[in-house]
Amino acid sequence: MKRVAFLVDGFNLYHSVVQAECDNGGHCVKWLDLGRLCLSFLHLVRRAVNDQVEMETIRYFSATPTHYPVGTQNRHALYMDCLKATGVDVQLGRFKEKTVKCRQCHQDDTRHEEKETDVAMGAQLLEIGHSDEADTVVMVTGDTDLAPAVRTCRRLFPTMPVYFAFPYRRHNEELEHLCPGSFNIRRRSYLRHQYLNPLALPDGTVFNRPPEWDPPAPLPPITTPTT
Repeated sequence: MKRVAFLVDGFNLYHSVVQAECDNGGHCVKWLDLGRLCLSFLHLVRRAVNDQVEMETIRYFSATPTHYPVGTQNRHALYMDCLKATGVDVQLGRFKEKTVKCRQCHQDDTRHEEKETDVAMGAQLLEIGHSDEADTVVMVTGDTDLAPAVRTCRRLFPTMPVYFAFPYRRHNEELEHLCPGSFNIRRRSYLRHQYLNPLALPDGTVFNRPPEWDPPAPLPPITTPTT
């Protein structure tokens, strides 16, 4: 039985989810059950490695959006707590302020860059290979910044397969060429793998989906006036 570890690029996945919402008429899918989503891909990994597989760990890499409005921060914190409570290992980086000069008006502008996430994922990949924690790793991202870490991992641990699960609309040919057997996450996978609302855990913990993430109300039926 081959052990599988999923390493998830939180912001790459988040922007994919937002795109899926736009392509699905605004139907919010941010209440994503990441554990069940990853489990649904094990049959693809089994096919790729030609052996039986089991889930070893799911690690989610993100950063606390301290520069966003309080409501956004609270929803992010709630979702992180939900992931942790359902067995996902959450690892948070940070945002760093950066001053850039506008090329047109030459005024200084403050921006925020996500730091540490890519490096943390790459380091985790190499650590898994070194510690023999898993037999196969699936990287949930379409970010080519992870390519050097994957190349290094394949050189150091040639018997440990690495695949990419490309979030919806994040397919990358360079990464697919690097890791044959990688696959795409379809939009309907987000729709199918949503947490219950409310989500009640066996220990009595209850998580309620933020109202901002509720599905849109159905449109009233069109009626034809009678004469």
